[in-house]
Amino acid sequence: MSFGAKAFQLTQTHLLILNKLGGFLKQGIAKIIARKTKLATDEWSLNPVKTQDRVFKRLLKSAQNTKFGQDHNFSNVNSHQDFVDNIPIRDYEEFVPYIELIKKGEKNILWKGLPVYFAITSGTTSGIKYIPITKESLPEHFNASKNAMLLYINETGKTDFLSGKLIFLQGSPVLETNGVIKTGRLSGISAHHVPKYLQSNRLPSWETNCIEDWETKVDKIIEETINEDMRIIGGIPSWVQMYFEKIQNLKGIKIGEVFKNFNLFIYGGVNYEPYKKKFIDLIGRKVDSIEFYPASEGFFAFQNNQRSKDLLLLLNSGIFYEFISVEDFNQNIFKRITVKDVKLKTNYVLIISTNAGLWAYNTGDTIMFTELKPHKILVTGRVKHFISAFGEHVIVKDVENAINKTCSKLNTLITEFTVAPEVNPINELPYHEWFIEFSSDNVNLEFFSTILDQVMQDQNKYYLDLVQGKILQPLKIRAIEQNGFNNYMSSQNKLGGQFKIPKLSNDRKIADQLLSYIKT
Repeated sequence: MSFGAKAFQLTQTHLLILNKLGGFLKQGIAKIIARKTKLATDEWSLNPVKTQDRVFKRLLKSAQNTKFGQDHNFSNVNSHQDFVDNIPIRDYEEFVPYIELIKKGEKNILWKGLPVYFAITSGTTSGIKYIPITKESLPEHFNASKNAMLLYINETGKTDFLSGKLIFLQGSPVLETNGVIKTGRLSGISAHHVPKYLQSNRLPSWETNCIEDWETKVDKIIEETINEDMRIIGGIPSWVQMYFEKIQNLKGIKIGEVFKNFNLFIYGGVNYEPYKKKFIDLIGRKVDSIEFYPASEGFFAFQNNQRSKDLLLLLNSGIFYEFISVEDFNQNIFKRITVKDVKLKTNYVLIISTNAGLWAYNTGDTIMFTELKPHKILVTGRVKHFISAFGEHVIVKDVENAINKTCSKLNTLITEFTVAPEVNPINELPYHEWFIEFSSDNVNLEFFSTILDQVMQDQNKYYLDLVQGKILQPLKIRAIEQNGFNNYMSSQNKLGGQFKIPKLSNDRKIADQLLSYIKT
């Protein structure tokens, strides 16, 4: 799955509690707790409309006396239609006037009281975004990660991983004060809520986690972890891959031999599938994985079943969800529906209202429902991450599926990729340009591109029509030099666990800069 510019924000407190108690939990307590969690999850997930209605009413009641609530007539909102009529969809930039008041220390603006923190994340036109984290919303992040782990235990019966060390490659826990509110990345904020008696279970050390330079930080992390009993490893796949490769270069053996008890990988931020084959090669064996869908704005979903890769939408976590079909959204038709009316296999823009004080907030993410009752989703990309220079409507899901199928068919490993259109080539038809960093030098680029293009045509009829109609020529591949993507990210001051390359763009801002990293 791809999450665009969102960071992988993994909260850890509950995981560490389970880890610390592992010796006892393996005796059966973990499975008892896990079973109770499964029953509780079934209760709200199998009653989606009732659950969301309850969340909706609680949010409105809690915020009706805030400035935002008074500005938008919350006291007279009694139905979803009332909500739609009074609260328009907003991007972050339209919340800025309210955020600025909060920065000055004014209370009861978006939510009652003051936020506990601001989680910072990358923005669009406004630069850095300051996302409020309240005393009501913060526990939801912890609860989601805890419940994901307990449901994994309930499904698999596995508890051995609870007895060893765990690591999450993440941003620095150093917080700044913006006015009266402490500010930092959510992963850093969560680090401040780990009890001292649990610190021995988590790696790396606090001092190492505070290192800003990513390559220096990874080297120090390796130094601290390479001789430890690592059993849980988490982070954005591309950055965990970098960690694994450095270890393999140092030790000369597979990661599974270095960490013999490593059997659980937790990730979020991007789709794991394009990296999976490479990970199996690096590790030397398959390991279980759990996908999280977190963001500064809320923890939206997690994988609750090892047999399928779709994610359970968290309807009971202080978030009220609305959805707009991408087709309507792109035509400026903002018809908002709730879980009651969503359909399978329709691409939706995700709109949220939360107990952190975001109201009808456009996340920019696009999702697709794979199952109803319980509501399960796949993240299909970002509203702004697409290619439609000629009406082809290529989304992140398309390119990730295509690269994954092609790599599997040709038994090829890749490190990273991104795609952009070439609209005005000299003396030839336009095309989609794929920038791919392969793991080896023995790839037949011509054959690989032929298979990749065929897969793209098979799964996207608009792209097929354009190629057949001679509007586009088949795609072209530019092989990126080893470490080329890391070097590019470093040049942008974006080398680190919280940053990732978009899988596709409708312009050439990234593509033109990557031309300097093409393998010669």
